[in-house]
Amino acid sequence: MRRVRYIFDYSDPLMIAIFKLGGYEGSKAELATWLAREGEPDFVLCEDINLARFLNGLIIKNRGPTEKGTPEPEHFLNNNSVLRKLKIALSLQADDLLEILKLNEFIMSKHELSALFRRPDHKNYRECLDQVLRNFLDGMEKRYRKK
Repeated sequence: MRRVRYIFDYSDPLMIAIFKLGGYEGSKAELATWLAREGEPDFVLCEDINLARFLNGLIIKNRGPTEKGTPEPEHFLNNNSVLRKLKIALSLQADDLLEILKLNEFIMSKHELSALFRRPDHKNYRECLDQVLRNFLDGMEKRYRKK
């Protein structure tokens, strides 16, 4: 969440508005604790359900609301879920994802990438490792961050 805020230069009111779109009424003080760096006295780990609400709100902000309304947030997120939600929020196709990864000199094939978006019970499903998500976020920064 901290990285997305930095990449797109979101203000506190906009972050709170994104949370609201995702179905959560957050406060500026609560947001500050989630955005604090680990080790700082104010730091509080953002629970998965709140991160899911933020990412759902980001999808609604960028793509508009659906007829079904605000989606129910997941209680547990893994890197695959975060990557999928960012892909949807930014309207990215496989080639876009590969290009963003390549900006950080991280090469991946389309087959390897598609395995990250399969159902966990599929035989070709692969877990998205921290390294992949980190390189994707670094690539997003290079592509979207205003200079």
